[in-house]
Formats: sequence, C-alpha cells, structure tokens
Amino acid sequence: MIVYEADKRQFLSDTFDSDIEEIILEQFTCKTGHHVGRAEVASWRDSLLRFASVLNGDGIPDDMGVAVELHIPHSSKRIDVTLSGIDASGGKSAVIVELKQWEKAQATEKDAIVVTRLGGGLREVVHPSYQAWSYASLLQGFNEAVYEGRIGIAPCAYLHNYRRDGIIDAGRYAPYIEQAPLFLKGGSEKAALRAFIRRHVSRGDRGLILHELAEGRMRPSRALADSLGAMLRGRPEFVLIDDQKEVYEAALSAARKASAGKPQVLIIQGGPGTGKTVLAINLLVALTQQRLNVRYVSRNAAPRKVFEARLVGTMTRTRYSEWFKGSGAFVDAEENSFDVLIVDEAHRLNEKSGLYGNLGDHQVKELIRAARCTIFFIDEDQRVTLQDVGSRQIIRDFAAARPGTTIVECQLASQFRCRGSDGYIAWLDDVLGIHETANATLSPRDFDFRVFDRPQDLHAAIEARNGSNKARVVAGYCWPWISKGNPEAWDIVIGDGYRRRWNLDRDGGLWIIAPESISEVGCIHTCQGLEVEYIGVIVGPDLVARNGRIITSPAARDRRDRSIRGWRTRLRAEPLATLAETDRIIKNTYRTLMTRGMKGCYVYCTDEETREFLRGRLAAT
Repeated sequence: MIVYEADKRQFLSDTFDSDIEEIILEQFTCKTGHHVGRAEVASWRDSLLRFASVLNGDGIPDDMGVAVELHIPHSSKRIDVTLSGIDASGGKSAVIVELKQWEKAQATEKDAIVVTRLGGGLREVVHPSYQAWSYASLLQGFNEAVYEGRIGIAPCAYLHNYRRDGIIDAGRYAPYIEQAPLFLKGGSEKAALRAFIRRHVSRGDRGLILHELAEGRMRPSRALADSLGAMLRGRPEFVLIDDQKEVYEAALSAARKASAGKPQVLIIQGGPGTGKTVLAINLLVALTQQRLNVRYVSRNAAPRKVFEARLVGTMTRTRYSEWFKGSGAFVDAEENSFDVLIVDEAHRLNEKSGLYGNLGDHQVKELIRAARCTIFFIDEDQRVTLQDVGSRQIIRDFAAARPGTTIVECQLASQFRCRGSDGYIAWLDDVLGIHETANATLSPRDFDFRVFDRPQDLHAAIEARNGSNKARVVAGYCWPWISKGNPEAWDIVIGDGYRRRWNLDRDGGLWIIAPESISEVGCIHTCQGLEVEYIGVIVGPDLVARNGRIITSPAARDRRDRSIRGWRTRLRAEPLATLAETDRIIKNTYRTLMTRGMKGCYVYCTDEETREFLRGRLAAT
C-alpha cells in the first residue's frame, strides 16, 4: 500500500503550493482507517519540505515516481520516501530515504543503536542508516518483485537538522553507513544527496516501479532460503530425535495440505525439554526452503532473539530478523497473508496487543486468521502471568470458528532436557503441588539437584559450571529493579554477603547468552523457552513450605511485577479464584525456572524451612 504517490512535478507542487501534510493525512486515514498524532503530521510537513528542496534541482527527472509512507507488504514497516525510475544502465531502480528531524544523538554499546530525543524524552532507537538498510534488505530478501523483477534498491538516510559531529557518523556505524549513506545538514550534504539520487534514477517511470514494490508477493528468495538452510546443517543442537521427527513430518504434511479454503491448525503439546523450540526452528527452515511465506512467532522476545543469534551465528542484528516476529504483529494482518505461522510458547499469548493492551481482538484468533496453516507449540504449565491466555481449548475454539479448518493435535513426550529425566519433572510437579505424582523423592542419579544455605555459595557454584557460557542464575521477581534507573545500585540484596543486579538491560533478549550476564540474575522473561546446562534459582518469599506443603504469596512479589498486575483488584471481586490463579502462576514460574537446566538445578531459598523441605524430598545418597 502507498499512502501518497505522485511524480516529482506533482510532489513539488503539493509541497510548495499546498499543505502536503494535510494531503498525506487525508490519504493515510482513508487507506488505513487509522489516525496519527499531530507530531507525525508536523514531521511530514517539516521533513518533506526539506526533502522537496533536494528534489528541486537539475538532473532529477520530473516524471520520477515519489511515494510517501510506502508499506512493505505483510509488514508493519513504512518507508518514509521511496523514489522510482530507471538508472543509467537501463535497469529498474528505487531509492529508499529515511527522513529524521534529529539534531543530536548519543552513541551506545549496542550494535546499531543510538540515543536521541523523541516524544519529549531520550530513547534508544536504531541508527537511521541501519533502518534504511534493513528495509532494503527486507525487500531484497523477501519481495518477489525485487529479486525476480530485478529492481535495484538504494537506501539512504537524510537528517536535515543534524550537523556532522563525529557521533552519528562515527566509525562504529560505518558498516551501515556504507550500505545506506548518511546525509546531514548543510548545502554540500544536500548536493551530495541530490547526486546520489541522480546516480540511481536517470529517467522517470511515472511511478510504475512503486506499484511493483507495494504489490510484490512476499516470500524468501531462493538464495536467502538456501543460506538459512545451510546454517542449520551440521548443528547438533537442531537435530530431531524420536517423536520430534514424527511431529515434524505431521507439521510438514499439514502445511502442504493447507489452502485458503481449507486452513490447517496444529496444536503441539510438550513439557519442558521436549524440544518444542528445536522443532519450531527446523520447521521454519524446511518450510522456507519450500519457498513458503513462513514466520517464527513468540510472545516473549528472548526466544526470538536467542534462536536468531544461534542460528545465524552472531549476536549482531541481521537481515534474517524478518523471520522472527512478536505475537502482537498480526493485529492488522489480512486473512491468509502467510502460508505458515509457527507459534512457539503459545501459552504466553495475550488477548490484546500493543503497549497498553488495547489493540486487536484476540492474538490466537489473529494468528489463525493470518495464515493458511498455524502451528502452536504449547505447555499450559508454563503460563506465568495473569495476561497469558494461550490454552489448547482456546486454540480449538478459534480454529473451529474458522470455516473449513482442520485441527490436528500432537504430543511431544520424550524428555531431552534435565538429563532426559522425566522423573525430575514429575518430582518437581509433586513437590510444588502442581500435579500429584508418584515421584515423592529424587535420586541424585536422576538429576543434579542441590540446595544451598547461602546465595553467594549458590552463585559461586553456578559460576564454576560456566566454562562453556552455559550456566546462569535466575530468581523469582521479589526484588525491585533499582539498577534500571541507577546502574550503580544493587537490586537483589540478601543478608550482608550477597548483592547482585537484575539481568543486563543492554543485552535485551540476548541476556542468557551474553558472557557478562553470569554475574547478574535473570528473570522468567529472559529465560523462558531457553535452556542452559546448569541453572541456579533463587526462590524468594513468594513461595515457601509450611507444614510439609508449598504455599504462595503474591504480596511477597515486588509491587512492579507485571506478571500478576491487577491481582489485588481481582481479589476484591473474586477472592478464591484470584488466589488460585496467582498460586498457579507463582508455582508455574518456579517450575519453569527450575527446568531451564539440562544437567543440573541448584537452589537457594530465602526461607530456611523451605530449604529443609526441599532437602527432605531428596533421596539419601
């Protein structure tokens, strides 16, 4: 979709002789049904006026296509300005221009991330050259009109209020600036941008290429699909075993059968360590190599970021990011926009999307509607917030409501985490009071489970196991995140000898594989869906043992804990149901934390009676 389109001559007239921002606003409202804030309208006016002065020069054809707010198909991405025409060699060409009104920026330690003033405060955002380059990479890798229609894409960024200062144009950003040149404030910069445009657009096309871009089918190019497949080959952590292979073939079969009139929905149930995410990544690669339009989806950012990094082999942002999406990205997706959506950690799905939980209808419904085949991986015992609504029954209900849908259910039973010990999982369920099982005690032969009397001893033991960067300490959210506002402050303080900070903010979703994070303490949101060899778990006062049974206390969690946000309000209306729900969430949280380790789980409880209770459930050595 293109919000505004014209040739250069008309664009200059609309900008200099009319109110270009009002024209675009009317078109935006008409074509999208949404509204935009006055700040964005003002940015259209100011930035487009500056850009029009660039185009108002010799050598740039009057019949060149000009698009403002070109939406990349099947994506929420909007390109500020796209120019189209024919280059000097006679080839199709499109110039992508990212416009910014910035005047200053600060560098950060993060790859391609800067800090600038937006919306009245300082915010971390991607570097403009990276942003333009990423849009170009998305089109080059996924837009059939580009890679089969041989449309050349030339990205750049224009910061018309920003003078060169050695920060925004620092050497650390050179790899992206080389791919998408950066043009700043000043007459010579404007002339350089004008020359860049002339180099890529020698003759006009009356905007025909713009429509090829906007209407191009989105599916990965053969070269990109093959490169993704090559990354998976020879990686032992992605090899499928036993029932993983059986379910994998069932999923491929469903994807092949699916059509717009006969959609398919798969529900794949599996507990911790049964290989749900490994299977999901294998399906992503296999279906991509079949040239299907497929995405890996998760509510939690950590699995997306970590598996993207592991698959690609780098922690830097890459052109492969388009394959990994958040569950809230499908609010406005058209029906059957995708061939296949692979939804990992489906138990973490929310009803509404958006920062304030006010967008869309229901994430499960939107995911089913958006694809011919939707594959849900789920473990209802890993539901860890009051907002988590993903369940097999809800998926069945929404799937059944879509005409012609076939529902297939599969089970992953084989345990590959926790030393393959189904007994440990059963013991933990019994200990925590989640499910009553026959596993009253745990033998050290089954799993390396230890209880420590001091948190510093626990952390030291985990650090000693971290030789391969595969051991981490996590905790229940019973301590405030003070260091987020004051990096020098300590968050988790226990007694006189233990002081640690919560997970490093600069690592984002990659906390669990960032080498420095061994000294920090992670939370449920940075480790769910992921695994390490040894996990250390600090159990806070929200879960204690009394008289031989586990009880929970939502009031013992930090007041800023969003996972049970609103529980006090619910308590007044439905006290018994609310306490039962928060009890299950707290127990599920610790169950999830205590099943992240493949080889061992070491535990420290702030409550002494709880420590003795756990020791009492271990078999004598």
